[in-house]
Amino acid sequence: MEICVTKNNRKMETTFQSTIVTSHISRIERPSIIAKFMTWCKGQEKNRLGWLGGILTVHGCVLTPITLFAIILSGTYFPFYIAALVAMGLAVVTNLAAMPTKVTIPLFFFSVIIDLAIIISCISMGFNLAATQI
Repeated sequence: MEICVTKNNRKMETTFQSTIVTSHISRIERPSIIAKFMTWCKGQEKNRLGWLGGILTVHGCVLTPITLFAIILSGTYFPFYIAALVAMGLAVVTNLAAMPTKVTIPLFFFSVIIDLAIIISCISMGFNLAATQI
């Protein structure tokens, strides 16, 4: 709504805007999946020793040897060795540094994703027994 008023040969314009009252509208705040996961990780602090043993066992004794085996069978592509080393380092160093579970658990899952990506890449490149360097 616009009102024009003239006073002393000057035109004065005034604009009135109605305000919308939003106090009756309620918004439900839902935490994201990442926020729920981080809250769960903080709650796992009481099981810290179990996570330490599980992460070192799963990553050091199961996942890394399988990853290295896949790298060797696919022709020993050197960047895959570096990526596997970094993934293993993420899991081991954060646990040996006694980081809280809100750090170690997400990094463990990230390192598992790295290892799985390496294994999938090696499978997609194909296994070549003649190119292995054992």
